[in-house]
Order: sequence, then C-alpha cells, then structure tokens
Amino acid sequence: MKILVVGNNSDGLYRFRKDLLLELVLKNNDVYVVTPFDECIHELKTLGINLIELKIDRRGTNFLREVVLLFKYYKILRNIKPDLVITYTIKPNIYCGWLCSLLRIKYVCNITGLGTTFQKDNMLKRIVMVLYKIALRKVKVVFFENKENFDIFVNKRIINKENGALLHGAGVNTEEFEFVKYPIQKDNIKFLFIGRIMKEKGIEEFMYVAKKIKKENSNIQFDIVGPMEDDYVNIINEFQEKKIINYYGFQKDVRPFIESCHCFVLPSYHEGMANTLLEAGAMGRPLITSNIYGCKEAINNNGYVVNVRDRDDLYRKIKKFIALSYDEKKQMGIRSRNHISQVFDKKKVVQETIKGLNLWMNIK
Repeated sequence: MKILVVGNNSDGLYRFRKDLLLELVLKNNDVYVVTPFDECIHELKTLGINLIELKIDRRGTNFLREVVLLFKYYKILRNIKPDLVITYTIKPNIYCGWLCSLLRIKYVCNITGLGTTFQKDNMLKRIVMVLYKIALRKVKVVFFENKENFDIFVNKRIINKENGALLHGAGVNTEEFEFVKYPIQKDNIKFLFIGRIMKEKGIEEFMYVAKKIKKENSNIQFDIVGPMEDDYVNIINEFQEKKIINYYGFQKDVRPFIESCHCFVLPSYHEGMANTLLEAGAMGRPLITSNIYGCKEAINNNGYVVNVRDRDDLYRKIKKFIALSYDEKKQMGIRSRNHISQVFDKKKVVQETIKGLNLWMNIK
C-alpha cells in the first residue's frame, strides 16, 4: 500500500510519529512523508521512507500563499497517487482533507490540538470550523489526543461521533525515555520548561515565578529549552543576564535536560496531549502543569495541576514542591514513571492507531 503522511515540520514527525512510521514501513507499505526540510530531516531519512520537501508557514494567513500551498498539495497527490493519506496539524488536515475528498483518496486526520484559533470566538475561528466541516465530510477516521477536542468536533457537528477515535496522545517511547535515577539535591532545586517559546505555552507565567522565587532563594534554578516562536528575545536575554533563567534554545535531544532536573513544569493554555509531560514523566520526574485536557491526564499523584493562566497558583504549587522532602520528591518521580508507562506507552498507542486504521483499511 502507498501511504502519504503530511505534517508541518520534521521535528514533530520524527520525535512523536517515528514509531508509527517505522511500523507502517515494517508492514511493507511504501511510505511517503511531506514536510519542510528543517530540524530533524536527517533523522527522518534514516527511517526508510520517501521524503518530499514542502515549505509551510504554520501561522500564515496570506490568501495567495495559501492558494499556492493548496496547489502544491494537489500536485503531490496527483503525482504520488496514494492509497491512503494521513495528516497532522491544521493546514495539512484541512487542505489535504478537502483535496482527498475531491480526488476520492482515502484519508485519516489527526487533531493534535486545536491551537490558538479555537481559543477566541471570532471570525477566524468560525471560518476554520467551516473549513474543517468541508475537509472532513468524507473522512473515515479522525484521531484525537484528548476528550475535550473530540467532544468539540462532535458537538459542533464537524464530524459524526462514529468517525472519531480517541488516543492517549502520541504516546512516549518508554525505552528511549527510560527511567533515570532522581538527581541529588543539596540546596539547589532545578525546574525545567520544554516547549516552544510562546505565550500559549505559559512561558510568561513560568518566568514570572522564576523571577519571584529567585529573589527568595538564589539556589533555585529555572531552565528553558525550546525554539523561539513568539518574540521573547529581549526578555529572555534580560532574564539570562540577571541569572533568573538559563535558556538553551532548541535541542534535538532533551533527555539530558530532563535527567538533570528535579521537576518538569508546563503551564500551557491548551494542548492536544503534551508530549514533553509524557517524556519527563517517563524518565521519572515529578510534573507541574495546567488543569486542562491534554495536560492533567499526565498527573496521577505524581505532581500538581495549576489553574490555567494563573501565575500566582503556579507560584504556590512550585513553592509547595520546594517544601517537600527529598524522599517525597523522589517517590513522586517514581509514580510519574509508573503512571506514564502504564497509560501512555508508545507501543500501545501505535497499535491502537493501526487498529483504528484496520477498521476500514487493510493495514495488518
């Protein structure tokens, strides 16, 4: 079977979908992947797949550029003639979904999160909902990473309930992100944030707390890992110069940073399923995150949830964690590993995905 997978960046496809891609290859499918040739393109090349370069502006709304992108997707579909198309993220979902329905190509969409568009009740949100309804009218399966997103699509009548399937996020490879010994703690405690540097990830709340706690205890450390999405260059540089945070930019391998931290923090405003929480939890680190779908599922007596957009609540929960004994922190990390490996193991998620595809495609 010829399968075309479409995403908006190579990093996400490699870090979170490589196990599924490998499984599809191992089942003797001819797998093509459409993606920009960016951060992890060399790693994708090792998977035995066919790569097609296509640049995409993930946030762009320029009409002419979007028409050009749509036409490029059309050319790829006509040239490859896939038996099945699997898409990730909003533009591939909408554009390729619409084209596949016109070209009578079977397709599957993945809602990895609703993004900022669905957070505001404005004209753009209404347009996107209409576009999704058009794009998904002939879809057979739409995979969701959390129940809230699934319910929104059903309640808004974008899809029928029977066409949706709920997964435990993208899952985490518990062998790659193996449990590591909890780091020694003297006076220092290290908190880690991994994610795109943007408002919706809660970066402002994280830095607010870092600044406040640093005034109280200079031994507490706050590390940030991730690419700059919004313009926070000046404030990041200022906080680094004042030794409030340590910023490491984009990192292909985040495991050394997780291994050295005492607690992972993600005060995000919205998520599909936060992969960084799963990775940090799998490595045995306590978690502090927002009380929202896509984040709170990672918490099971292994950390704390905070009110979304509530920097003072985040401060209270981080202070609460600091006050725990070393053994309490260590045991919380062990519970993280147990919970994540039991619920979010990548092997289980891949098999559930294949099972969902098997309902109507001959992928065994």
